[in-house]
Amino acid sequence: MKVLVATEKPFAKEAVEGIREIVEQAGYELCLLEKYTEKAQLLEAVADVDALIVRSDKVTAEVIEAAKNLKIVVRAGAGYDNVDLAAATQRGVVVMNTPGQNSNAVAELALGMMIYMARNGFTPGTGGELQGKTLAIHAYGNVGKLVAKKGKALGMRVVAYDPFITDAYVYENDGIEKVDTVEELYAKADYLSLHMPSTAETKASIGYEKLMSMPKGATLVNTARKEVIDEEGLKQAMTERADLKYVTDIAPVNAAEMAELFGKRFFATPKKQGAETAEANINAGLAAARQIVDFFVNGVTRFQVNK
Repeated sequence: MKVLVATEKPFAKEAVEGIREIVEQAGYELCLLEKYTEKAQLLEAVADVDALIVRSDKVTAEVIEAAKNLKIVVRAGAGYDNVDLAAATQRGVVVMNTPGQNSNAVAELALGMMIYMARNGFTPGTGGELQGKTLAIHAYGNVGKLVAKKGKALGMRVVAYDPFITDAYVYENDGIEKVDTVEELYAKADYLSLHMPSTAETKASIGYEKLMSMPKGATLVNTARKEVIDEEGLKQAMTERADLKYVTDIAPVNAAEMAELFGKRFFATPKKQGAETAEANINAGLAAARQIVDFFVNGVTRFQVNK
């Protein structure tokens, strides 16, 4: 079996060494394609591989078609919208992600962004505190649960909504409040933290009406996906309400305009940083390698996303 790690932005050296150890101990061959600049390089590299590990690299239908022996793709991270699932499924290629491996890194960033906005971007002037404020979690998965836990540790009141997790015990067991509707969630939120994937249902789902229902001085925090935001609706809401703030790890298309219009009420990281910690980098890479070996040796498809 031949395993390719294809990363425009490479894994840390320690992660690559760990991946190599896992793959070669299983008797497989590891190939690396790092810092590539042209799609043609990727198309050539995948020609004879059985397995592919990527980060945010685009695995398009063209890439899948070029990989004649490909049996599995693992996206080292939680999101997988960079992989063409329909094309993979049509070819019988299993696609997996590595949920939970980047979760703590993203959760810590979300709380850091809240503090940054509460303190006016660390510029002179009177800021606020997180303690005593209501933190609302939209989508209560791996990252959402960690953000809730860390928010509680800072003395925040935490509420959560997830249409796929309806058992109140799940929330009560974590010591947080379950709300029954998305409208109720936004109406309660001093800080609203987004953690849903980009799907047909969630794209452009966060916009004018939800933002206008938030309390005075509310902050929307996005460490999820750019696509879930209705950017025109967001701009309109922030224009009409001078108290609303938006902080994001995924810069909107109109980031320059937003910064000019809203000043310290808006901040976007220059490049997505949620999983950019040494620990997350290593964890996700090693998990991807282990999942590939487990798939070939034991037929395990636990984290398959294109069933």
